[in-house]
Amino acid sequence: MGNYVLNFKEINEGDLLFVGGKGLNLGKLSRIEGIQVPEGFCVTTDAYKKIINQNAEVNTLIDQLCTLKVEDRERITEISRKIRYVIESLKIPTVIEEEIFYSYTKLGEDEAFAIRSSATAEDLPNASFAGQQDTYLNIVGKEAILKHISKCWASLFTDRAVTYRMQNNFDHRKVYLSIIIQRMVFPKGSGILFTADPVTSNRRVLSIDASFGLGEALVSGLVTADNYKVREGELIEKMISTKKIAIYALKSGGTEERELDHAQQNQQTLTDAQIVNLERMARKIESYFGSPQDIEWCLADGMIYIVQSRPITTLYPLPEKGDDQLRVYMSAGHQQMMTEPIYPLGMSFFEFMNYEVITAGGRLFIDLTHDLASPIGRKIGLKTMGKNDPLMYHALFNLLKRKQLIKSLPKGKRS
Repeated sequence: MGNYVLNFKEINEGDLLFVGGKGLNLGKLSRIEGIQVPEGFCVTTDAYKKIINQNAEVNTLIDQLCTLKVEDRERITEISRKIRYVIESLKIPTVIEEEIFYSYTKLGEDEAFAIRSSATAEDLPNASFAGQQDTYLNIVGKEAILKHISKCWASLFTDRAVTYRMQNNFDHRKVYLSIIIQRMVFPKGSGILFTADPVTSNRRVLSIDASFGLGEALVSGLVTADNYKVREGELIEKMISTKKIAIYALKSGGTEERELDHAQQNQQTLTDAQIVNLERMARKIESYFGSPQDIEWCLADGMIYIVQSRPITTLYPLPEKGDDQLRVYMSAGHQQMMTEPIYPLGMSFFEFMNYEVITAGGRLFIDLTHDLASPIGRKIGLKTMGKNDPLMYHALFNLLKRKQLIKSLPKGKRS
């Protein structure tokens, strides 16, 4: 075949510019042993480029868009609408259609599909553009698939996506769109999970949100989901919410919102065993990608499917250390009453003068772990904080109440 379609298992590490961040991650997920990913393929950015480059009107409109600023909201709306209209009206070239139909037919002409956008500036470790383009669920038939591919291409120019690129200094001409065509799963339940607790940033606690039906009810805020917290295979916290509605796929295509039976509204979406199994799968995915992950999942016919994974970009960075043991750090800047960020030269000076100081997120920290692991170290630490900073003293005092945590701290010399 040509360059316009790549099946998930054909996607390699260097294909970001062809399949976007979301498509690249699906290719990686599909190769992880024990992880179930619904089959599918990507219509590559080469197809998008061919569509855009051959149309003078689209290029003229994009040129106009590039001259605008975020404050020019009315013009952004006007030009973006024109671009979307033109893109949706364009005939997809036959050579691209043929490749799409070839891969689509192999998956099953009577199957339903989810059609998602995957931009080259999406799901990256240092950028979170997820959700800026459109997703369409339960699409059935060749013509409907082609129509929604065009709609996904056009969604690169919604007001929201255009403004977001402007705010983050991304050139409209240098962000390309791949389209994901993925076999539809009809779930009993679905949701998202974070391999690091989004509330506390604790990387050892995994947080799962779950609701009945398709995940769109959860993402759009129509329901308050169940929430489960899991740490190292143990379910440590569980909140069961009242879920009055759910979104389900229709056999004829599309989706509908349904009210749940009263008896089901307060049921737990996942069993305890399924929750722990989901954590095990998520940790495997996190280990594969090498960083905390934001994962979309669904449950169908008793099997958990992973439909997306992306890096969590909002966590405060951890200092580098040589092992996986728990650490307690104190802000050196606050201890010195320097609450503003320190310039790199100042940080280098402090590191040179004091071997105990380490850096993370542009801040200076002191590792208190080994001091707090000994009784005398704890006494000295509290006494020192009592003289220097009342807020730090109270934080340290409350930390020392957590006996199990203190017992788990590694003993020995300070690193």
